[in-house]
Amino acid sequence: MSVRFAAAPTLDHSGTAVAEPAGHAARPLSAPPAAPRCGPLERLPKWLICVPLVAQWVWLGLQHRCLTLPAAANPTLTAGGLMGEGKLEYFRGMGPVARAATALTAALPNTGRLGARELERAVASAGLAFPLIAKPDLGLCGYGVRRVDDIAALRAYVAAFPIGEVVVLQQWLPAEGEAGIFYARHPAHGAGRIIGLALRHFPRVTGDGRSTLGALIAANARTARLLGSPFHTSELDATRVPAAGEVVRVATIGSTRVGGLYRDGAALITPQLVAAVDAIARDLPRFHCGRFDVRFADPDALRAGRGFTIMEINGAGSEAIQAWDPDISLWRGFSMIFAKQRLLFAIGAANRRAGARPLRLRALARLFRRQQRLIPRYPPSN
Repeated sequence: MSVRFAAAPTLDHSGTAVAEPAGHAARPLSAPPAAPRCGPLERLPKWLICVPLVAQWVWLGLQHRCLTLPAAANPTLTAGGLMGEGKLEYFRGMGPVARAATALTAALPNTGRLGARELERAVASAGLAFPLIAKPDLGLCGYGVRRVDDIAALRAYVAAFPIGEVVVLQQWLPAEGEAGIFYARHPAHGAGRIIGLALRHFPRVTGDGRSTLGALIAANARTARLLGSPFHTSELDATRVPAAGEVVRVATIGSTRVGGLYRDGAALITPQLVAAVDAIARDLPRFHCGRFDVRFADPDALRAGRGFTIMEINGAGSEAIQAWDPDISLWRGFSMIFAKQRLLFAIGAANRRAGARPLRLRALARLFRRQQRLIPRYPPSN
C-alpha cells in the first residue's frame, strides 16, 4: 500500500497534516531549514552502517564472553529492551512518578471481533477521546503508527491489524516539540545521566504560492521518501497550492524514513532535566538504559525538567538518534553509536554479576524474526 493523496479538509495546528504560518510561535522547535541536506550517516546505505557496528559488537561480545550481554541491561524487560519487547511492558511496571509524566495509554487486544460498539466502550473505559494515536505494541521506527480521528478510522485500523496482536491506544499530544532523551545508570554506581538528547522535527514542506503540495513533497529530498512507500499513507490534498511561506506538516510521525529530521539537542540537557528523568527512570523496575521519547511545548520548561509528556520508552535497543543530525560528522556520529554499544555491554556485565542472565543468541534471533514478520502486516503509518 503506497502513499495516497485525497481531498482533505482545511488543515489546522492540531491535524495530522499541519499548516503553519511562517513565524510560528514554536520557532525554536519547528523551524529547521525547509529542505535541509541529508547528513553523512543518512547518505550511507544501512548495510554499510551496520558493518562497523557489528564488528564492534562482536569484539565486545568476545571480550565479555557473551554476544547477547546487552539483553541483561534492563533485567525485567524482554531481552532488556534490545528487541522483541512490547511498548506496554514499560508502562505496566511504572510507579506513580513515572505514570504522572506519561501519556494516557490503553491496551486493545485484537480479537478479530471488535465492532464499533466494542471499540467505543474500549476508548471510553480507558478515559481516552478522539483524536488519538493507534500503534502496535510490538513495533519500531513508527511502523503502524496512525492518528485516528473517529470510531470509523479506528475500526478500519483494527480491521487491518494482525489478529491476536495488541493495539496500543494513546492520547493525542498536540505539542510541537518532540525529543528522544537517552538515559543511562550503571547498576553499581547509582548516578543517572542523560548521555544524549535528540530533537525530532516532523516532515514538512514550505509553500511558494505556485507549486502544488504533491510537487513540493516530491521536490523535497526528505519528504520524497514518502512517495511509493508501502508503509506510509496520506490523506493530504496533493492538488492544493500552499501559500508562500506556509509550512505544511505531512506526517504524524517524525521518523527519518518518512522525511523527519533529527537534531542534536545536547544544549537542552541541564541538571534539572537530569534529575527529573532520573526520578522517572528509578520509578521503573531495574531500568538502567534506554530512551524516553517525549513531547513538549516549551524548550525552557524542558530545560527546567518539567512540561514534558512521555509517549514511549525504549530499552537497550534504542538508537542514539542524535547521531543522524546533518551537522554531525561521520566520525562523530559513529563515535556516539560506538560509545552507546560499549555502555550497553558494561551495564549488562554489571547486571550479570548481580545475577541477571542474558538471553541466548537463538532466543534473541526468534524475537528478531517475529518482529520483522509483523512489521509488513501492520496498517501503514500516516
